[in-house]
Amino acid sequence: MIEPRAHAVKGGTPTLRIRDLSIEFSRRRGDDLRVVDRVSLDIWPNEIVGVIGESGSGKTLTSLSAMRLLPKRARIVQGTMYLDGTSLHDRTERQMRELRGDRIALIPQDAMQSLNPTLRIGRQVGEPLELHSGLSVAAAREAARKLLQSVHIRQPEQRVQEFPHEFSGGMQQRAMIAMGLALNPQLIIADEPTTALDVTVQAQVLRLLREIRDDKGTSILFITHDLGVVAELCDWVYVMRYGRIVEEGPMRRIFTEPRHDYTRMLLDATPSIRDVRKVQV
Repeated sequence: MIEPRAHAVKGGTPTLRIRDLSIEFSRRRGDDLRVVDRVSLDIWPNEIVGVIGESGSGKTLTSLSAMRLLPKRARIVQGTMYLDGTSLHDRTERQMRELRGDRIALIPQDAMQSLNPTLRIGRQVGEPLELHSGLSVAAAREAARKLLQSVHIRQPEQRVQEFPHEFSGGMQQRAMIAMGLALNPQLIIADEPTTALDVTVQAQVLRLLREIRDDKGTSILFITHDLGVVAELCDWVYVMRYGRIVEEGPMRRIFTEPRHDYTRMLLDATPSIRDVRKVQV
């Protein structure tokens, strides 16, 4: 594995670069509410970057801005975004549709709500290949079987025929990961994908994400409020509060030598974090 930020030292190009991003919500009374304020972050090839903060800190909106999937009343008022050196902020909606799923993939928080209950899993996992690569339904279904196998779902030849309600929560999340992997994207945005899972299944999903990074060199932006998950998974960490980045650094330094009062407060407020810190030192 490449050391965190090694590419930056060598003068490479980040997979995703966001500079001075500000997002505002329009309100009926006329004054706009700024929810993301001058955020800058980088995600380099072969790197898992965590963005951590409490609910409402702006971390999800920051990640969704890269896919131009902001809520209807939210708008980007300043900033630039680049995917592998190519501008994102001035692309048309048609151009963004070509990028989504192909070069950038999203793994949402609640897989059950994201999966279509009326379509078989194989059809949903294979759909990106039908839309972007022009595969037939039969070819896409066979590719879906291989994708399910790659995310360690047993009996994939049977599972492609099943509906989402026949999958456990962990299997649903792995099916969403398989869908995200269909087109070998450069960047995966994982928006709290383990929140609704029990600790055993959560650990399986985290191992799978590390495996994807190690085997495919995929960059991963991981949104979470769970410090334990950050310690387990991430190379580099951004800490957000009130729409701003208050601290960033390599995971071990953030946990052992936090520099911002808010980061220290997060660490102190997590009962199990002392054990995590001891393990990571």
